[in-house]
Amino acid sequence: MNHQNRRTFIKNSMLTGSAMALKNPVSLFDNTGGQSRKEIQIKKVDSNFEREPLIRPFGFKGGYMSEIWQTVSYFESSLGNHQIGLCTQNVLWSDANVFSSNSEAAGNTLMYIVTEYAHQLIKGQTFKDPVSLLDDILPQVYAYAKTVTNNPSLRKTFALNALVGVDNALWLLYAQENGFKTFDDMIPEIYKYCLSYRHKNAAAIPLMAYNIPINEISEAVDQGYFFMKIKIGQPGTQEKMLEKDKMRLSAIHKAIGNVRTKYSENGKLPYYFDANGRYEKKELLMRLLDHAKKIGAFDQISVIEEPFNESLEIDVSDIPVRLAADESAHTDEDAIKRIEMGYRAIALKAIAKTLSMTMKIAKAAHDRNIPCFCADLTVNPILVEWNKNVAARLKSFPGMNNLGLIESNGHQNYKNWKEMMSYHPQNNGSWVKAENGVYKLGNDFYKNSGGIFERSSHYENMFLKK
Repeated sequence: MNHQNRRTFIKNSMLTGSAMALKNPVSLFDNTGGQSRKEIQIKKVDSNFEREPLIRPFGFKGGYMSEIWQTVSYFESSLGNHQIGLCTQNVLWSDANVFSSNSEAAGNTLMYIVTEYAHQLIKGQTFKDPVSLLDDILPQVYAYAKTVTNNPSLRKTFALNALVGVDNALWLLYAQENGFKTFDDMIPEIYKYCLSYRHKNAAAIPLMAYNIPINEISEAVDQGYFFMKIKIGQPGTQEKMLEKDKMRLSAIHKAIGNVRTKYSENGKLPYYFDANGRYEKKELLMRLLDHAKKIGAFDQISVIEEPFNESLEIDVSDIPVRLAADESAHTDEDAIKRIEMGYRAIALKAIAKTLSMTMKIAKAAHDRNIPCFCADLTVNPILVEWNKNVAARLKSFPGMNNLGLIESNGHQNYKNWKEMMSYHPQNNGSWVKAENGVYKLGNDFYKNSGGIFERSSHYENMFLKK
């Protein structure tokens, strides 16, 4: 693991003259649904990070990553309680312009600086619930992120990604000081009804990036995986991209199109495509769908995620497959806007947009009868459990037989995944590893909340007094 001294790093990388945080009072709006909660004051903050290498370059949005930074947020309350939250940074996903305008390390540095800014903003503040605190600090954090990236058009997901570890640490501290023992206990009343399901199984969704060979996709199916996320929108001009995507779809359908599964209502393998906003015109996507019809794959397309750039605010209600919003649904307000444009699913990312914002988005979607599922950000094993806790409680996705959906591709991409698994405090839990393409979510999972309330000695040791 590549540790760097956090204080030295911040001293050397913070932009000169960066604004120090104001100690603003938290909002009076109560996001707990009327629950009376203790006031929690943040007395001490700290942070650190690790750089995790990938097995091979990870390609999407026309770019490639070679490593992923894991940042760690430490908060201590005035009562002496402390909690640690984790964040998996993904600059390419959160704002491709920042990724392409900087070296890979510099882009990650910028996001980490935003996290550190949020720490200083929160230090000394008092809050009653994490959702309200996030609402209060997000505008300032977002404005600061625009400044340090020198990008006035910065996507809000960049700021939200930087806040994931911050938000998780706040939730754990909130649970500790209020005596909550499980994820269900911790959910504020106002959000409980949209996170009320308790699935016994959740489909484990692996990711098939541009450069994953067809034989590896077939091997995944042989191992029991039945719901796979396939990256489309390959590098090149729009016409070259389309031709590559058509060839890829043909090869995949030829290899696995005839496989059957008990988990889908029609018995066929559902296809989940993610274009990450690479298609510039609706007509181009329709040509891909025409090709899918031609080769007999159309009926197996369960969902296409983010086919268009979010700047293309077009009506998609006439597209004959279910489209899902992901990075374009930065907030609950953005999600509602996408739903009004004709998007018929939302990819939730508690591990990329914070749990607080995810609860708000889930509520907005549930209230409009729009199904949700949980997508990954190639996160570490502990963050997989945060995502799993959400996926386990969402209404079953259309076309599937009563199970949650959670993408998890860390095991495919991290060079040191086995070592990272050892940081999980309950890595031997029955729910941790997928079996035949499914996570088994028994009573142990719900009782232990996937292990997210237990301390990880690996991350705790980062902050031990020397």
